[in-house]
Amino acid sequence: MSELGVELPEVAKPVAAYVPTVVTGNYVYTSGQLPFKDGKLPASGKVGETEGLVDPAEAQKLAKLSALNGLAAIKEAIGNLDKITKIVKVVVFVSSDPAFTGQPLVANGASEFLFEVFGEVGKHARSAVGVATLPLDAPVEVELIVEFAE
Repeated sequence: MSELGVELPEVAKPVAAYVPTVVTGNYVYTSGQLPFKDGKLPASGKVGETEGLVDPAEAQKLAKLSALNGLAAIKEAIGNLDKITKIVKVVVFVSSDPAFTGQPLVANGASEFLFEVFGEVGKHARSAVGVATLPLDAPVEVELIVEFAE
């Protein structure tokens, strides 16, 4: 990933009673990953297109950051991202203003990043879900399910 100019961050510490990942068989399931950067949320609040809300383009970048944090958690769980054979499913939650319907475009931040990093292996099923609020007032949260080889 360093060839893409991207470095994996430290794995975020859980903010409640859960673990960052669960490995079962040849699958890793991540807990929801918030867009932490250097231990802080770079933005907070609902996503929407009016003043005072998180701009959708910014939210798209935050979805990418959340996916990156998910990859860091996966690497910690399996030791090496080169073991990934398939990004199976991505779920992107978007804390949305009631009038906002662009959740799929926000989710593209995570999806396009995974395509760029993994190529064919990165093509995945996805859900983009608008929600009323997220932990710590984060604008986005991303979950990943990946398959890996030993």
